[in-house]
Amino acid sequence: MDIFVMLEELLEQDQFELLPAKEGDTERRLVYLMNDAVESFLVFRGAALTGHYLEDYEGALTWSMSRDAARYVLVVRQGDNAVTLLFENLDLEVQLYNYGKIAHFWVPGYEYLRQLEYRIAILRDKCEYLGPEHCTPEERRLAHLAYFPPLNYCCYPAVPAKYIVPIPDPWNPSEEALNVMEELARECGNKKLGWRLKFYRRHPWPLLAKRIAAMLHRTECEEVVDLLSRRLREAVQDYPRRSFGKATDNAIKRLEQQAEERRQELAKRGIRAEVLREEPFTIAQDNLEFHVYLMIWETRGRDRRVRIETIK
Repeated sequence: MDIFVMLEELLEQDQFELLPAKEGDTERRLVYLMNDAVESFLVFRGAALTGHYLEDYEGALTWSMSRDAARYVLVVRQGDNAVTLLFENLDLEVQLYNYGKIAHFWVPGYEYLRQLEYRIAILRDKCEYLGPEHCTPEERRLAHLAYFPPLNYCCYPAVPAKYIVPIPDPWNPSEEALNVMEELARECGNKKLGWRLKFYRRHPWPLLAKRIAAMLHRTECEEVVDLLSRRLREAVQDYPRRSFGKATDNAIKRLEQQAEERRQELAKRGIRAEVLREEPFTIAQDNLEFHVYLMIWETRGRDRRVRIETIK
């Protein structure tokens, strides 16, 4: 994707978040896509900033860009305020991360399905905003599930409604998403789900989507859900984890060891648990702190649930 097109799309979405620069620095970074899977920036090389940049501005932007013999000139208006960025070149900087065990428990109920929805959604964003070259082949395949209503935000939103970024026609499943789910059902030998998916392919009604969504949290589909979760973890296992410096990394490691000891203790009692973590960004600071959780599985009749335990 052309980097200047990426800049234009960002500005058209009223997004202009510059990271602070050190005195005398001739590079300025503009946040492009930030989520648990990726931290990416548009980097202005040979840059100089004039005017007053409003860090906390939220609202509509107007902008223009021109070029003289030596450099580009980007003028951005934040309401009545104008800031000018002069730069010689524009590059894309991307850091990819392992998000297979990242979790945010913002919405209660069937958290294990909401975490799948969240990871698939950020994967979809990575593929669409940065291009397929920044995804593994398996990631590109699984990203289609963002368009599978029984598992996307239509049925299992991972964030409160006000934070959902809508997709066009969210109740309409894509053919690629159905192909992925049918393949998972076949691999697990789940004929009931396979039949229901084939019927859903012919009749993509919201009522059918909700019925399939209900199947996903029952024990009859546990092998399919577990296989999907495992495939996603395997697809991203070669990406690095974030590092926050030696002292912080050691503190995180101690928490994770404590969580693992607790997981093993539960395993001896026949209770399944999974160690998950929540972490902030490394470059563009956000408000999250690092947390380690245990997601502990429970079965109530045909219903498959989890409870969340915070490790302190």
